[in-house]
Amino acid sequence: MVASLGGRDAPHRPVLLRETVQFLDVTQGGLIVDGTLGLGGHTEAILEASDKTRVIGLDVDTEALRLASERLARFGDRFHAVHANFRDIARVVAESGSEAPHGILVDLGVSSLQFDSPERGFSFRFDAPLDMRMDPAGANDTAAELLQRLPEEEIARIIFEYGEERRSRRIARRIVERREQGQPVQTTKDLADLVAGAVGYSKTQKIHPATRTFMALRIAVNGELEGLDSFVETAVNLLKPAGRFLAITFHSLEDRIIKREMRRLSGYCQCPARQPVCTCGARRTIEILTRRPVTAGASEVNENPRARSAKLRVGRKLTVQET
Repeated sequence: MVASLGGRDAPHRPVLLRETVQFLDVTQGGLIVDGTLGLGGHTEAILEASDKTRVIGLDVDTEALRLASERLARFGDRFHAVHANFRDIARVVAESGSEAPHGILVDLGVSSLQFDSPERGFSFRFDAPLDMRMDPAGANDTAAELLQRLPEEEIARIIFEYGEERRSRRIARRIVERREQGQPVQTTKDLADLVAGAVGYSKTQKIHPATRTFMALRIAVNGELEGLDSFVETAVNLLKPAGRFLAITFHSLEDRIIKREMRRLSGYCQCPARQPVCTCGARRTIEILTRRPVTAGASEVNENPRARSAKLRVGRKLTVQET
């Protein structure tokens, strides 16, 4: 399923769409919470699959909420949009007065709308202010503001830890040198050119050298990894028995957190082997339905290159009799 981006040229293709709907088992009806609504591609497919299903869609991006609400208006009161972070899911469900969700879905990472909007500053395909905020009306700093105020060591840490960029110190040094010269990095082109100059770049390279740095800054600006571990447990606790938890990730750091927490909630103790008492909090709450993460097939990747790095992990909440 493809949707236009509110008049933009680039199509919106929700990743692993068929697999997501199948794992959610929407024929059971009930409430599904889409914690990262975006342009509503997954939610639209869920609502089309069963007229017994309702969806609450959360997103921090007000423009995405507006476009998704227009797209999904035909479903009437079966869809409700909320301006909130997926980490606020417990509050949103409580305030809705709804029954416990049958399914919870999060599609982590940047959305097509954000990535393909030049003014949002997520991509170096366009020369634009270096913003990168998923909620442009939010109070958090832009990427340019972070680079303006953070010390060199912290910039290097962010690029190394979140971007897994081994040349992070060299890049951070160049950023701070520019700042001290009175020419701070302000635009996407500024940063892309600076990174390319710091580490070298050949047009024969398949991946631009600034890719990891851009990703790292985006994660830092939006606090994408903060509270992700506790969110998994919160979501599982909200589900009704036999309900499904689904997480789609695009980055190894996110995937590791999701994998670790799902294994812990399946009862797998992650404490050191010789530790006499378990302190990791492992408890058998879910059954993992995806022994290995589900990934996109060749045809989907061919139609939507963004799907190449997508990984879907699914857990089913155990019933009282199963625990």
